[in-house]
Amino acid sequence: MPELLFALDSSKRFTDQEKVGHNRWHPDIPPVATVRPGQSFRVHCREWFDGAIRNDDSADDIRDAPLKRVHALSGPFTVHGAEPGDLLMVDILDMGPIPQEDSGPLAGQGWGYTGIFAKANGGSFLTDQFPDAYKAVWDFKGHRATSRHIPGVSFTGMSHPGLMGTAPSTALLATWNQREAALIATAPDRVPPLALPPEPENAILGTLTDAEFDRVAAEAARTAPPRENGGNQDIKNFTVGSRVFYPVYVPGANLSVGDLHFSQGDGEITFCGGIEMGGFIDLHVDLVKNGMQTYGVTENAIFQPGNTPPLFSQWLAFSGISVTLDGEQRYLDSQLAYQRACLHAINYLTRFGYQPEQAYLLLGAAPIEGRFSGVVDIPNSCATVYLPTEIFDFDVRPSTSGPIRIDPGRGAPKASMS
Repeated sequence: MPELLFALDSSKRFTDQEKVGHNRWHPDIPPVATVRPGQSFRVHCREWFDGAIRNDDSADDIRDAPLKRVHALSGPFTVHGAEPGDLLMVDILDMGPIPQEDSGPLAGQGWGYTGIFAKANGGSFLTDQFPDAYKAVWDFKGHRATSRHIPGVSFTGMSHPGLMGTAPSTALLATWNQREAALIATAPDRVPPLALPPEPENAILGTLTDAEFDRVAAEAARTAPPRENGGNQDIKNFTVGSRVFYPVYVPGANLSVGDLHFSQGDGEITFCGGIEMGGFIDLHVDLVKNGMQTYGVTENAIFQPGNTPPLFSQWLAFSGISVTLDGEQRYLDSQLAYQRACLHAINYLTRFGYQPEQAYLLLGAAPIEGRFSGVVDIPNSCATVYLPTEIFDFDVRPSTSGPIRIDPGRGAPKASMS
């Protein structure tokens, strides 16, 4: 087993750990450890809300989710010899949840959750159709997930880190803040907001001293979106066996990782859409000197997907076009087309007995394939959602005998009205 460089005790808050990570991006956040090119190491990761979401049958915790506290990131890890202009090569060697029966410091991590965020607290990809908070809890048995809140399905997870990246330079950080502030200014009162500006409240900045804390907290970028440094990309195929190349913007690169997902559908469409979990990840790092110029990777990471299962062979695909629910024609709006494809799939699954919220949560958690299938045929883009039929305990394909209706069980917990 690789050396454990960042250990966590699940009985303690993130800020009470022996080594404290961070939840903002800034070049001045101190590293927690130094690694060398060619080194492998293990990292423990908290789920992104640092234990705020519970294994129960209420979605009040999703409704009240503390967005200012995310993400709980392990790191930064400085890489000896890394300089701006290099590419940091990171291999994902292994990862997963801590087994439920484990008696170690991360005991009790054998479950995860998927949430539909309330429109007033972050929203989701389909927030206008699903404005309220819902939750599904998933239990892990080996590599498979089942949920008491979404009966009739089980599937092998495509586990991956939702978030990993390098630290921005001072100049890049200023660029992020400037362009996102300009976007916010176009509709400052929008709900949910167009972007998240720096927020000192609940900022966690590692071991940064009090003298520097206020300045850094006022400048540091939120970790919610993906950016040039990688960050919160939420790529479901970023599994064990993947190799990623990150641009290096600061000496040492300062690599951080977190937001582990047991599984996820393309798009993480419920916002809290992957099966969020705490767990471990094993990494190997190396350097491609001057790689940014050599390979033209001047911004945004590139990666080689892993070759791990599951490999599904049977699918049911749903399509959508860029026409609103009210019948308004939009010009090649691929985002809208993907929304319509998702809604098409949700409506279809309700014919088998699922509540719409259960179907939505399932699309966020299961390894669906999302594709922009046609983007040139004016005026309609076409997007498709591929649903693996093998995840169901019954046949979901259309037939002359009609759909098999299942008992939806207790359903997905909905948040109470606040």
